[in-house]
Amino acid sequence: MIHITLPDGSVRNYEAGITGLQIAQSISEGLARVVLAIEVNGTVWDLTRPIHENASIRLLKWDDNEGKQTFWHSSAHLMAEALEALYPGIQLGIGPPIENGFYYDIDFGDRVLTSNDFEAIEQKMKELAKNDSPYIRKEVSKADAIAYFEEKGDPYKLELLRDLADGQITFYEQGHFTDLCRGPHLPRTGFIKAVKILSLAGAYWRGNEKNKQLTRLYAITFPKQDELKQHLELLEEAKKRDHRKLGQELDLFAFSEKVGKGLPLWLPNGAMLRDRLEQFLKRAQTAAGYLPVVTPHIGNKELYVTSGHYAKYGKDSFQPIHTPEEGEEYFLKPMNCPHHCEIYKSRPRSYKDLPLRFAEFGTVYRYEQSGELHGLTRVRGFTQDDAHLFCRNDQVKDEFIKVIDLVLYVFKSLGFQDYTAQISLRDPENKEKYIGKDEFWEQAERAIVEAAQEKGLRTVTELGEAAFYGPKLDFMVKDALGRRWQLGTIQVDYNLPERFELEYTGSDNMKHRPVMIHRAPFGSMERFVAVLLEHCGGHFPLWLTNQQFTLLPISEKFNDYAEKVSKFLNIYELRGSIDHRDEKIGRKIRDAETSKMPFMLIVGENEAQNGTVSVRKRGEGDLGSMSMEAFKELLQNEINKELNQH
Repeated sequence: MIHITLPDGSVRNYEAGITGLQIAQSISEGLARVVLAIEVNGTVWDLTRPIHENASIRLLKWDDNEGKQTFWHSSAHLMAEALEALYPGIQLGIGPPIENGFYYDIDFGDRVLTSNDFEAIEQKMKELAKNDSPYIRKEVSKADAIAYFEEKGDPYKLELLRDLADGQITFYEQGHFTDLCRGPHLPRTGFIKAVKILSLAGAYWRGNEKNKQLTRLYAITFPKQDELKQHLELLEEAKKRDHRKLGQELDLFAFSEKVGKGLPLWLPNGAMLRDRLEQFLKRAQTAAGYLPVVTPHIGNKELYVTSGHYAKYGKDSFQPIHTPEEGEEYFLKPMNCPHHCEIYKSRPRSYKDLPLRFAEFGTVYRYEQSGELHGLTRVRGFTQDDAHLFCRNDQVKDEFIKVIDLVLYVFKSLGFQDYTAQISLRDPENKEKYIGKDEFWEQAERAIVEAAQEKGLRTVTELGEAAFYGPKLDFMVKDALGRRWQLGTIQVDYNLPERFELEYTGSDNMKHRPVMIHRAPFGSMERFVAVLLEHCGGHFPLWLTNQQFTLLPISEKFNDYAEKVSKFLNIYELRGSIDHRDEKIGRKIRDAETSKMPFMLIVGENEAQNGTVSVRKRGEGDLGSMSMEAFKELLQNEINKELNQH
């Protein structure tokens, strides 16, 4: 007998060899019908895989992220089976699940796949799914695996096999299809009820531009047709909210081939928006004791050799800048932290000086592949709202908690209410990916976990997601369409102070190493603006938007009165404009609504005589007539409410 511990802590006894499906059936037949996979001691397994030892388990359904990933991974195999049936002789690359759906990379040879082929692929997938074929896991020797794919003539699978050890290779079969795969998978194809091929793109094999370009086919599946319908409606809404489309409509930013790919140009409206975001955070940082610093856009190669960034990212950076001096090399700055270390080191420090908090809106440069560039979310030059805190070991947790408070203040002020804190730790099985001593990592990881617990954050823990120099807390934010974005990040670092030999004199008059905390509530200004644009659909919070109101004179006779109202509101730093056009008031109102104007102030004869404005609010309509003073207070109260400054 083996002991199986359920998520509620209860323990059930079963015979060794019990499967997840059988455990689900022993609990209820209803559960057994909807469970998709099982988590065994933290690892996701097939429901049909026997369990031979004591284990803690979690039965995974569609609502669980791991359940969806299993569903979509299995769907990728189903799509590959459909493709082989429709286009014999194709060669398959890889087909992983992604955040929303899955893809498969395929070599179609001389054939060119187009969107006209999508319907036939969907119909074939549905036909195969109805067969309700089981997904069967088989352990295979490396020699047999190689022989199978040599006979099939699939060079991509053979290349993948070269990196795998004998005894760790598994095949999965369903219907007439066999694939090299670690799994896990659904019990049967019949779970897959709704299918949609979304798009296709070119993708270099293994992400290397020197390799052949394959066709990447993106798709998504669901256990119910209604869920697919809802998802497609969300995709349509996402198209309307695409930050590239809204950025053009609102005149926020542009790109130029002559300037260079991935290097955004901020137009006046975008620059004002960006400046407002910067000033908002600078005020909060000043109140929290941060000190402003400014560093150059380039740095000597030795700076990044010392920090470890050259060894880690040197090949992926822009090419070095060679000066006339023999052997002298500079790099475009990929990170701000090495520069801030040198600022710390610029003078002796005492324990009484700590914590020191250096903040900079610093622009950095990283050479992203052309195919990965995407509007403002993936660029080659971006500005981080960066800060680095240098503190004593006994101050780490308190400083970390204060940074969490700052991040949450930013999110609340900008309307991001649904978020999860991801505790990103080192992969204990692959420590060579990281720099630094084990004791430093253990201290840093413990501080992050305790700080998140004390703040009562909803957390998930991800092994292997730490930065190469230390663990971190990443804030995963859900936008209005339910999509997850990684925005704010906080990282504890015991390693850069060691590499830069940073010191402070302690109360014992001895030299000690400070601890370094990296933090960026926005992450990058570019990506944050993109996410915010799509989250609010261009309807920015009132405190942030460039124009909080527009004055609409009924005719040019009332332009002077409109000027008087505008000057009054401007005194209180309320932002707006006057529509002087010789247009009918109905047209002016429609245009103001199209431009997402928060408030419209209509002024005519009655308003001019009474010193009032007729107010319309976006989304609420006519609020009636009120004095200039009353409207000023209304606007200020709305702004203060958004910024939590009651």
